[in-house]
Amino acid sequence: MGAGKTTVGKLLARRLYRDFIDIDEEIEKAFGLPIPEIFSVHGEKAFRDKERELIEYHGSQPLLVISVGGGAFLREENRNHCLANCTVLYFDISWDSWKERIHVLTETRPLLKDKTLQEMEQLFRERQSIYAANHSEFQVDDFEALEAAEYLADSLKLSWDIHAPQA
Repeated sequence: MGAGKTTVGKLLARRLYRDFIDIDEEIEKAFGLPIPEIFSVHGEKAFRDKERELIEYHGSQPLLVISVGGGAFLREENRNHCLANCTVLYFDISWDSWKERIHVLTETRPLLKDKTLQEMEQLFRERQSIYAANHSEFQVDDFEALEAAEYLADSLKLSWDIHAPQA
């Protein structure tokens, strides 16, 4: 949450000539409401069920760059689907860097609403161990979005070249 997945993801998709899908945006389209209203009107369960459905669908499509919300990976079924069908990149951000972004996040993230800084840090730290299940980690503290997208695109292309079948 707030590590730059959507911003970097869009740039990465463009650099790789792929379509970009933000699962949170797709959920908002499906409900016709912003996420905070989905939570208040339909509840977190309805949100998470739609999230799972969209991750399974888009995560099974080839040649997409997908951004999933920070809470999506907490559900084992989402995590397992992504790890089995996608290349999962974890945007690792330090608490200090993330803390600087809180003012932008609290308005749009229902799970942060009315939380103290201590409660937010606890949520942040609890999620770190779950995010450790990935194919590649990328420390985002010292990267601008475009720089991060270029680095990741180059890394992915190199990996694809290394793993391509040899003629």
